[in-house]
Amino acid sequence: MTAGVDNKIENRGPLKGVRVFDMTRILAGPSATQILGDLGADILKIEKPGQGDDTRKWGPPYVKNAEGRDTHESAYYLSANRNKRSVSLDFTKPEGLALAKQLLGSCDILIENYKAGSLEKYGLGYAQLKAEFPRLIYCSVTGFGHDGPYKDLAGYDFLVQGMGGIMSLTGPEDGMPYKIGVAYTDLLTGLYALNGVLAALYHREKTGEGQFIDIALLDTQVATLSNAGQYYLTSGTVTPRMGNAHPTIVPYEAFMASDGYIILAVGNDKQFRDFCIFAGRPGLADDARFTENKNRVRNRDVLVPMVREIIAQQPRAYWMSNLEKRGVPCGPVNRLDEVFADPQVKARGMVTEMQHAEAANPVQLIASPLRFSESPVSYRHAPPVLGADTDSVLTQDLNLSPADIATLRSKGIV
Repeated sequence: MTAGVDNKIENRGPLKGVRVFDMTRILAGPSATQILGDLGADILKIEKPGQGDDTRKWGPPYVKNAEGRDTHESAYYLSANRNKRSVSLDFTKPEGLALAKQLLGSCDILIENYKAGSLEKYGLGYAQLKAEFPRLIYCSVTGFGHDGPYKDLAGYDFLVQGMGGIMSLTGPEDGMPYKIGVAYTDLLTGLYALNGVLAALYHREKTGEGQFIDIALLDTQVATLSNAGQYYLTSGTVTPRMGNAHPTIVPYEAFMASDGYIILAVGNDKQFRDFCIFAGRPGLADDARFTENKNRVRNRDVLVPMVREIIAQQPRAYWMSNLEKRGVPCGPVNRLDEVFADPQVKARGMVTEMQHAEAANPVQLIASPLRFSESPVSYRHAPPVLGADTDSVLTQDLNLSPADIATLRSKGIV
């Protein structure tokens, strides 16, 4: 078995000493536990022996080994699983369940994303664990929550983007609705779960009580409709799909310059006037149809084609450098290679490297955006291969001997 890789970085994170029993797979749960790990928590990633997190196989691309061949570690898996230790453990078997409960005795948090009611079959539901572990914070991430008519359904990001309304707002005005290009609902659910867990930790500090957190993809998607959802609740009118345009600000969208797309994000009347003056069209700012934003919104069909014609006459750099000097928000529509080459992204250290157990060279990972003055995030463990830390955890935490572990492995328990 390939051992885990400790990158020998000091842990000074604010959650040092907190331990998480991580029963999550795919993205929503793992993204939350990765952040907890970045913040210093010890994450025990519990995986089924011989199978592990489904995303390990969601490729290509995969990590390359020293011979240049694909491993079984996908880029997708790498994105959400650093700072964890992988323990292969079949908790559906009595011996595995007993080990899981022994490990839970040293854990502060359990996070899982099984279908509602699934873990109760094995004695791992919150109600079953509460008496034995009264300080345990138990966070359950599901598609639709633990009550309501959809509670027994499986939830998937794409499905919930559609059900939760965001796809009705995304895509061209007269075309088909589009999903967002990353698993937006999964990631936002992970962030809400993380916030819930941190709040529950604070509550426990004051009261000594653990608690149950019920977080659902659909709930999160509805909550993050934000101003678009409020537009409907306030007006009774379904918020229109407008492509890159904004329903209540104009001009605020992507425009084609002579060599590629830029975003012009005029947020107030002064910025619009400054844009018009620089563009050599001061008369537009004096036109009663466009002097105030509310009038620009009403007359967008007249104004936006004019702005398109103006922007198309010059390259991206011309608009970005000159408008920025005048306080008019303007920026590029970057490809991913341009994102990671961007000097601001590089200056902020948004890519980190870690030595991986199966990779010929250090793997590059997207870094945490969190910056602490006194307790910084750290990158201590590369995304682990399946079961990499099983032996060390069972030996150090449960005092099992190599012979004990060998017996468990022969039975498929670990």
